[in-house]
Parts: sequence; C-alpha cells; structure tokens
Amino acid sequence: MKLHAFKLSSFLGKTALAAAALGFFLAAGAPAARANDWDDCNRRISYTEWRYHQAVERFGPYSRDARHWAHERHEAYEHLRHEYREHHRDRDDRY
Repeated sequence: MKLHAFKLSSFLGKTALAAAALGFFLAAGAPAARANDWDDCNRRISYTEWRYHQAVERFGPYSRDARHWAHERHEAYEHLRHEYREHHRDRDDRY
C-alpha cells in the first residue's frame, strides 16, 4: 500500500478558500442596523415634495406625473404618522 505524499501548498490553499467563503457568508448574512427610521421618513417626504413640485412646474398641477407624486407624498406622510404613533405608543395613552 502506497501512502500519498502530504502537500502543504494544497492544504493551505483549501484552508484559505474555506476561510474566505466562511467570512463572506458571515458578512453577507448580517442584518443592516436600522437606527435612523425617523431620518428615512423625513428624507422620503423631502424627496416626494421635490418630485411633486418638479412635476407641477414641468407638466402642470393636473398632469399624470403631478397626481402620481401627490399620491406618493400622501403615502410618505401617512408612513411618518404611523412611525410617530409606533414610537410614542408607550408614552401616550391615546394610541
């Protein structure tokens, strides 16, 4: 029975590949931290306000684009109101 020769370079290559794959899967599976929900709401409102006013200037207040961005603006305000209620639920008995 003939024993196979141990190749150090092959072993190190496989170990490095396994470590790189493990590091990739650990980094890719980490959830993103979401500590700035309030800033995201304000940013969304600012963006929809800007797009609405841009559409009104370009196409008029009754155009399809203006109606679309007015609807998106309304949804952004509703989302902000929902976030406010969720954030202040424990402090305020009304909600």
